[in-house]
Amino acid sequence: MKKITLENEKNDVSSQVIIPFIEGDGIGKEIWQASYPVIDAAVNKAYQGAKKIVWQEVLAGGKAFETKGEWLPSETLTAIQEAKIALKGPLTTPVGGGIRSLNVALRQELDLFACVRPVRYFKGIPSPLKTPEKTNMIIFRENTEDVYAGIEFEKDSPEVKELIQFLKTQFGVSKIRFPKTSAIGIKPISKEGSERLISAAIEYAISQKLPSVTLVHKGNIMKFTEGGFKKWGYKLAETKYADSCFTMNQYQEILAQKGKKAAENALATAKTTKIIVNDVIADNFLQQILLNPTKFSVIATCNLNGDYISDALAAQVGGIGIAPGANINYKTGHAIFEATHGTAPDIAGLGKANPCSLLLSAVMLLDYLNWTEAGALITGAIEKALADGFVTADFAAMLPNATLKTTKEFGNYLKEIIEK
Repeated sequence: MKKITLENEKNDVSSQVIIPFIEGDGIGKEIWQASYPVIDAAVNKAYQGAKKIVWQEVLAGGKAFETKGEWLPSETLTAIQEAKIALKGPLTTPVGGGIRSLNVALRQELDLFACVRPVRYFKGIPSPLKTPEKTNMIIFRENTEDVYAGIEFEKDSPEVKELIQFLKTQFGVSKIRFPKTSAIGIKPISKEGSERLISAAIEYAISQKLPSVTLVHKGNIMKFTEGGFKKWGYKLAETKYADSCFTMNQYQEILAQKGKKAAENALATAKTTKIIVNDVIADNFLQQILLNPTKFSVIATCNLNGDYISDALAAQVGGIGIAPGANINYKTGHAIFEATHGTAPDIAGLGKANPCSLLLSAVMLLDYLNWTEAGALITGAIEKALADGFVTADFAAMLPNATLKTTKEFGNYLKEIIEK
């Protein structure tokens, strides 16, 4: 039994691997208790007992505060740093004050720069779209910069007054419309941070033989931050990944120099041999994922855009109750796989919660270990259950012929499918 190290992170992992888990707040306890027997059953079935996960509970959120007086104990970070990977339920974050987001803190402390969110439709799930099965893409959201860096100054604070005065006197800033009543936030977006995120997206597209990587940004307004994200992304694709990528920036250059026919021919040829790297303004992207979702396969975007986009796409295929996610540092190997939804305290303890987000995040974890056979068993069990109309309360209300299962019953049903 051992932990993952840099030497074995390329998936040559022990037959028994230690994986820390954070149960989470609200519905976290219920979805964890429904999920881990399913995960264990899949591993046991796939490898006939030759491989095993040794779960190690670590504390964060409400449970940590109640037992240790801290929201994020240092030993939790240490355990995840040593183990390399972890599985996490939802954690409480108050709105408007108090502690900052524990999810953001974990990402920043471990430098988990890529938030990876696959989006696909499962047959049988209610969706607001006529053809939700056309939505099939994976989002790479930058995870450590942008407004999530937490550089904010409250209205009327000495710091915000000093900062506004500095901006006015040193840089001639005159566009703060109400300087006496403004709060100020700072949006850092770096070339290095952008490039490592976009590299991860391109390398994923290469490994999975996917047709395109789309840079989603608001560079038309934020020209040096999100505009930089776009510019640096194109430059990276055209230099580091020149053998694998053809960019729409290159298309425009050929168009300007040689005309439309030459540009169209170059693009047509590239589509058969290379990944097309293009870009789209964020608001237009939110329109296009409804009108023409098949245009997109891999998305690379900044932090705030990625937050909106992830939830919007999840809604197209049934909601965040079934949306998995991972936070990964592809350089160190550290990764936290997590349920992407909130703590839902209004239904906690009622058996109404859907464990699929956590379970599908566990599938991503198993794939990360290269235990893909076990992950496929979980995915297959979920597909069968949903297609047969066996669902939790979130879907049952919208499916008149569905068979309602509690959180625990749904987990037990998946386990039975896997074991049979």
